[in-house]
Amino acid sequence: MTGATGYIGGRLAPRLLEAGHEVRCLTRDAGRLRDVPWAGRAEVVEGDLNQAATLTAAMYGVDVAYFLVHSLGRADFEKLDREAAHNFATAAKAAGVSRIVYLGGPEPPPGDKPSPHLRSRAEVARILLASGVPTAVLRAPVIIGSGSASFEMLRYLTERLPVMVTPRWVRNRIQPVAVRDVLRYLITAAGLPPEVNRGFDIGGRDVLTYGQMMQGYARVAGLRRRVIVPLRPLSPWLSAHWVGVVTPVPNAIARPLVASLVHEAVAHEDDIRQYAPGEPLGFEQAVRVALGKIRDANVETRWSGAAGRDWAAEPLPSDPEWSGGSVYVDERCRAVSAPADALWRVIEGVGGENGWYSFPLAWSVRGWMDRLAGGVGLRRGRRDRHRLWVGEALDWWRVEEIEPGRLLRLRAEMRVPGRAWLEMSATPDGHGGSVYRQRAVFLPRGLAGHAYWAAVLPFHGVIFNGMARNIALGAERTTAAERTRDGERTTAAEQTRAT
Repeated sequence: MTGATGYIGGRLAPRLLEAGHEVRCLTRDAGRLRDVPWAGRAEVVEGDLNQAATLTAAMYGVDVAYFLVHSLGRADFEKLDREAAHNFATAAKAAGVSRIVYLGGPEPPPGDKPSPHLRSRAEVARILLASGVPTAVLRAPVIIGSGSASFEMLRYLTERLPVMVTPRWVRNRIQPVAVRDVLRYLITAAGLPPEVNRGFDIGGRDVLTYGQMMQGYARVAGLRRRVIVPLRPLSPWLSAHWVGVVTPVPNAIARPLVASLVHEAVAHEDDIRQYAPGEPLGFEQAVRVALGKIRDANVETRWSGAAGRDWAAEPLPSDPEWSGGSVYVDERCRAVSAPADALWRVIEGVGGENGWYSFPLAWSVRGWMDRLAGGVGLRRGRRDRHRLWVGEALDWWRVEEIEPGRLLRLRAEMRVPGRAWLEMSATPDGHGGSVYRQRAVFLPRGLAGHAYWAAVLPFHGVIFNGMARNIALGAERTTAAERTRDGERTTAAEQTRAT
């Protein structure tokens, strides 16, 4: 497999391993695969597709070879991908590989002049199909899954722009496909009969315009209907720069993707279904999976690491930093001279009558505002002054996770345009003291969510920094008081023995 450090490859490799295959990953830097969860189960070899001499050993003994790389983002990506395809095909033929599988892009309608991105994908497909090795080319349109560059563009545009002036291509038809189905087809392609040497269109259940996809995303994400005004003069070049301003997707990647959106991307056949039976996901269902709306655990996987029902559609550590939507984080860390158990007692005592250890007036005002907005405010308090349990209410928070002596995670139930968590932990430092870590995480919903975070950000330095400082001081004072009492008791006991 090539491309194991990429979006599709990083999700396909563990699934192939789960299916019982032996997997060898070709990468230019083996260190990039060192920490993936499945690293110990796959063989990793270093090599470069643009250096033919490095491919001979990598291909030895291989039955199926996946070509899952592209140089998008490089100015000379067409030349690089052409060379890589030639080298890959030659090495596969020489090594006796029995099947090549390539994930490419859709074919533009006849008569359309293809964009450089789609032109390059089609050229790579022709090279591999002519290699003399039976090849399956899967032609995918927009892939729906967190981390997919096309999906991230859709996500950010829809979430950040309640009103948008768009190019005409928002009216073009697209047949988006869930990453779950893409992986299923890729695995199936490895077992195709040897006489199969052709391309297959793959797509999801729905055919939509790009504008309809944005409206569908808004519905699933709980956003208001977007106002979309197509404007004729917006060229693909200008559209790409506009996307670069609005979204964190790098302009070098957004530009060729936007240029490809001027073509309709609809499957002209579904022959792959005779080898991979099963109904593909519809668009909105795929978005629900990608956003974590369908999951076994209710913990936010983007930052807590919990397992969802379909991890392939959610962000992985190997994905680009702009994947997974906007996540705002405020982190604080302090060294504490008190032991971890003393620090934990202060952490577990947060809220209710004990307060939040910083700027009480600010917390009270925020509580009143929440009640005026129909929220729970701070009136719920806590049941026990010293102990907390998973699932119980704590002022406007809900205890989502607690590891006694170490970790407390709270999920906000106040009225905010998004989702929020507050996490506090105590860790021994190995020298009799401890380390206090505090993290506030906010996932904005729509433009209002981004505006909310910007509005409260100036207060974080006062509130969250003060909170971290006072929790640390509280643990140190408690420890000092306990040591003083222990000393007094020891002195009294010694005096009693002396008497």
